[in-house]
Order: sequence, then structure tokens, then C-alpha cells
Amino acid sequence: MRKKKKDNLGRRVLNQIFSIRGVYILIVISLITLYPVYVSDGQKWTYIESFGIKLPLRYTIHGIDVSHHNNEIDWHKVKHSTDDNVEISFCFIKATEGEDLKDQDFSKNWREAKKTGLIRGAYHFYVPSANPVEQAQNFIESVNLKEGDFVPVLDFEVQGSSKRVRAKLLENVKTFINLIENHYGVKPIIYTNGHIYRQYIKGNFDSYPLWIADYQSQKLEGYSDSKLMFWQHSTDGTVDGISGNVDFNVFVASKSHLEDICIKSTH
Repeated sequence: MRKKKKDNLGRRVLNQIFSIRGVYILIVISLITLYPVYVSDGQKWTYIESFGIKLPLRYTIHGIDVSHHNNEIDWHKVKHSTDDNVEISFCFIKATEGEDLKDQDFSKNWREAKKTGLIRGAYHFYVPSANPVEQAQNFIESVNLKEGDFVPVLDFEVQGSSKRVRAKLLENVKTFINLIENHYGVKPIIYTNGHIYRQYIKGNFDSYPLWIADYQSQKLEGYSDSKLMFWQHSTDGTVDGISGNVDFNVFVASKSHLEDICIKSTH
């Protein structure tokens, strides 16, 4: 009888040990499973059906960027695209590229976007092998900014294929930016990716507003929070009024900084 009691006691002890071990294993598995959620730092990634992608709902100001590749756009539908109280608040529109290319749909998109009340911005796609002075002039001739528009945007995402071009790239980009800044009287936003940022932007253009393209990360890290304004987090969104996929962006700075990157009244 005593031996049986000892056996029962032993089994209970073993069961408790294995039970504790099981709980421990469950906790470990749960932490591994939930790790991406914690790493996202509360970005509140949520699938928005009408846009066809997840959006970081930690932020409230969402927008898109377009060019002639998006074909004809119904801006009224874009403005009224909404889901779960998430709406399109701003748009960036391609204006120019290189020394002489002007986006064929820029004028119409620029005009119609303004009518809807969206905050609009214009960008220039920088071509490393092209003359920076002529590139700046191409943009200046094409874009007349009004009060409330975003400051100009330099789309700097390629570095050129030859050593000769890359050797003068930083100097040439500085020339382009200085011309734009002198003409409009504001610091332009620099749009780029992580590679170009680390190679050319960091340490050289730290005082300029930053717009980062990153489609893989759950949160942006390694950038100056004081200048980081926009995050292009997806190229696969859908919006009423636009056929095909659309680039989605979010304003990641505090709302108080939104006016800092808009054209002020000249009066």
C-alpha cells in the first residue's frame, strides 16, 4: 500500500513537471509566432479590402503616387475612396524625368488632383547620366507650385551604371538640389531607397525631408526620425478611379510637421 502511494506521488510529480514543461514550450512557441507583431512596434498593420493591401494604421494620413503609367485617372473617385474610415489624403504626381522628358499626363493630373482637395506634390525622376542643371530646369519649367502644395520632390533611386557617372553623382545631385531650392525657396523632399540612402544621402543631405521606399520591413529603422516624413510601403494597392496597381505611402511624422513640407503663402 505504501509503495502504491509512493508510485502515485511520483506520477503526480512527473505530471506536474511535464505540465510545467508543456506550458513553457507553449509560451516559447507563442512568442516566436507573435514576434513579428512585437517587432512591428505597434504599426497596426491591417488589411483594407477596398485598397487590397495592409496599411499601417498607427498612422492616419495615407496617400498614393502616380505617373502616366497609371493611365487616365478619375480623381473624384480617388478622393472618395475610403474603407473603415481610411481615406486617400495626398498624392505625388510625376512631372519630369532627366533633361527633357515631361510626363504626358502631369498637367491633367496636377489640375484635377487640386480640384478634389487632395494635397498634391510633384516629383522629378533623377537620371544620373544627365546634366543636373538641365534636369532642374526641366522641372522648374514644368511645375508651378501653389500655397498648400507639397515642396518639390527629388526621386533619387538609381546611381548609374558607370564608374564615371557614379564618381560625380553626389556633386551633381547637390547641384540639382541647390537649383531647386533657390528657385522655390524651400528644401525639397528626397525620395529614395535604403541602398541609395546609405550610399549618398546619409551624411550629405541630413537636413532634407526624407521619403523612403521599403516594401519588406514591418517598421522603418536606421533613418533620422526628425526628417523622415513619408514611407512608400507598397506598390500593389488598388484605388477606385485608377486601373491597375498603385503605390501606397503614409505620412509617418507628427501631424504638426505636415505644414513644414508644404508651400507657404508668398503674401
